[in-house]
Amino acid sequence: MDLDTFLSELARLERELGRGDENLASFQCDGCLRCASCMFCTDCADCYRCTHCNGCTRCTACSHCSGCERCHDNAYCRDCVRCQGSSYLVRCRDCVDCTYCYGCVGLIKKEFQILNVRYPRKEYFELTARLDEQWRARQQGAAPSEGSASVAADPSPPTHDPD
Repeated sequence: MDLDTFLSELARLERELGRGDENLASFQCDGCLRCASCMFCTDCADCYRCTHCNGCTRCTACSHCSGCERCHDNAYCRDCVRCQGSSYLVRCRDCVDCTYCYGCVGLIKKEFQILNVRYPRKEYFELTARLDEQWRARQQGAAPSEGSASVAADPSPPTHDPD
């Protein structure tokens, strides 16, 4: 075999494989491009071994995540970038081994944080529920419902747990 024969055969094999947008070894991935070994994902691109994800890009080994980019080994995360080994993060960046963080950046092994500040568990869930409601209302172009006053306008200062 000479180089020309090799290159010609390689080109033939690549044409047979297709355009390259296929989801190799993936199962029930709808609207996904170039994902491999993924299952039950929608509208993802360039992901590997993810399951039940939606709108993720270049993620690996993630489960039940949406809108994440370049994340690894996360579960139930939303709109995160470059986070890994974490669960239940929302709008976080570069967090590692964290749980229940909202709008955090660069944390390692933290939990129940909002904007890199620790909150008691109960208060964390109350605040994030209000933030999520306001976020949905803003996306829909509507005003927040009665009783969901701005978190920033809350007259009582937040109670923070020491680390």
